[in-house]
Amino acid sequence: MEGLLAEYTSRIQEQEREIKSLWAEIECLKNPDTHSVSSHLDDLREENAKLKYRVNILKKSLQEEKNKCEKSMININQQLQEVFGQAIQAAYPDLENPVLSVTPNQQPKFGDYQCNSAMAIAQMLKSKGQKIAPRDIAENIVRNIPVNDWIQKMEIAGPGFINVHLKREMISKNLTNLLLNGVQPPPVGPRKRVVIDFSSPNIAKEMHVGHLRSTIIGESMSRLFEFLGHDVLRLNHVGDWGTQFGMLIAHLQEKFPNYLTVSPPIGDLQAFYKESKTRFDNEEEFKKRAYQCVVKLQSKEPDFIKAWNLICDVSRKEFQKVYDCLDITLIERGESFYQDMMTDVVKEFEEKGLVEVDDGRKVVFPPGCSIPLTIEKSDGGYTYDTSDLAALKQRIFDEKADIIIYVTDSGQAVHFQLVFAAAQKIGWYDPKITRVEHAGFGVVLGEDKKKFKTRSGDTVRLMDLLEEGLKRCMDKLKEKERDKVLTPEELNAAQKAVAFGCIKYADLSHNRINDYVFSFDKMLDDRGNTAAYLLYAFTRIRSIARLANIEESALRKAAENCVVVLDHEKEWKLGKCILRFPEILQKIVDDLLLHTLSDYLYELATTFTEFYDNCYCVEKDRQTGEVVKVNMWRMLLCEATASVMAKGFDILGLKPVQRM
Repeated sequence: MEGLLAEYTSRIQEQEREIKSLWAEIECLKNPDTHSVSSHLDDLREENAKLKYRVNILKKSLQEEKNKCEKSMININQQLQEVFGQAIQAAYPDLENPVLSVTPNQQPKFGDYQCNSAMAIAQMLKSKGQKIAPRDIAENIVRNIPVNDWIQKMEIAGPGFINVHLKREMISKNLTNLLLNGVQPPPVGPRKRVVIDFSSPNIAKEMHVGHLRSTIIGESMSRLFEFLGHDVLRLNHVGDWGTQFGMLIAHLQEKFPNYLTVSPPIGDLQAFYKESKTRFDNEEEFKKRAYQCVVKLQSKEPDFIKAWNLICDVSRKEFQKVYDCLDITLIERGESFYQDMMTDVVKEFEEKGLVEVDDGRKVVFPPGCSIPLTIEKSDGGYTYDTSDLAALKQRIFDEKADIIIYVTDSGQAVHFQLVFAAAQKIGWYDPKITRVEHAGFGVVLGEDKKKFKTRSGDTVRLMDLLEEGLKRCMDKLKEKERDKVLTPEELNAAQKAVAFGCIKYADLSHNRINDYVFSFDKMLDDRGNTAAYLLYAFTRIRSIARLANIEESALRKAAENCVVVLDHEKEWKLGKCILRFPEILQKIVDDLLLHTLSDYLYELATTFTEFYDNCYCVEKDRQTGEVVKVNMWRMLLCEATASVMAKGFDILGLKPVQRM
């Protein structure tokens, strides 16, 4: 935006010089040609006025951006990367794309951050025939560090590690900014349109434990991108179309005669679905009738659309029970939404000469792939491949998405790899401009390390799992006698917060790529990296000010007038940890691995405990228990910790409570 402002300002200045020149010409000229000069002058004045108007709008927008940035949390790692990037560019101007590596220092005694670029640069120079010791490279980088607000001092260690010590006043200043303005998102560039496809259960089937991960992970990703200021469209790509509905309706015509006025409940519907599948596989006559029903449904005959809608409505109500428990927000846009677009997709691939015919099927071989996509079956029907291509095209061209993320199990990785490759081949998007990504995840295992099943070997219903979580959580709360100190309303709120929070956190605290073991005992344990521990830690931090009778207004006034002192090593450690929040979020945006946030929140909670055990926030008389002194700068550190934890919980979908 600043570049655009400079360009317009330059053009205005140039035009004003030209206007002055023309005025001089007008004064000199006393002949009939003056009219043409005057006409040119009027055109320039009009364009000049338009440019000035644009400049004023740009100045206003730029000021709003600056005000927003002043309130935003700063990504310290990003700031240091810019500083070191400039230094490396100055030290080695001929080096193309030098490695830039800045990370928090794992050993605080050596510094706060560390730049490890020297060793990689040494290798790059060696490949060009220049042999320079990494330590010498590190010294050259340090010599070229520009003046900046963040670095207090630097030390070179070992073969060429550059240890960075931060300025304490900058950490204190940024903590004050957080306290005054709240946890604001760091600047992340222009607002983007983000489409996240997650949950995606099948109509006429109950949601099971296999849908848990997609639903929880997708919701959390959506919350993250929304917090960062992006325009997020959360899509539920339900399985609501295809041959299975012809089978089901054909079966219902015999077994459930009033299927046109009411749909069976979801449990019966699922049983009917299984029966219809068995008949479809074994009875030729039923198979023919099922196909006839599919044709009538696809032709949108009123009775068949009515039966289909009833089945969908019953399923939606069941899905919504799960979404209400887990606080999930979604827009349903199932496979049926894309049906009318599929013919055009097939036609476009044919026109581009990308279709091959294989045993009557129309297939597309994406570049570098030995497995094809089947975009039309030999009977003229469409497939999941066609549906997903149509959906992707619609999201790129109609939704104008900058980022599209599919949250499904890792078993679909190859399928999406083929779909994305085909979409690039046909020219729908350029991966350098539009980010299209499959965020795959592993399966949920039982404590026997096998796929999570009921004792009878059936798939675990998701509602049964959530209800079991509520029961176990209440048992745990009563075991700790919380029912004796909490009101019924507080006990109910704590039960839901911990039960559903623990189920979500158990998933999100694991690397999504890996399988994870589902264990109620572990997730409800209030020790270690669990939601139960973090929610309790948060409630404890929030209670410190309340028990010391410090009002929110007093904390606000202190934030305006009190410097956050960071002299004690535990204060310094906590202050730095709090301000790492923006770089944690940036890392997740880059790799879509949410366990990084869980790990950070656990680290923040344990760092706070170290601080609280070593630094008195509230000093009391040992005999009377009365408050004799409040160290307000430390209370502000408590408040800043709680604020960041609360925002982290919100992104993960956890709901803290005032009392546990």
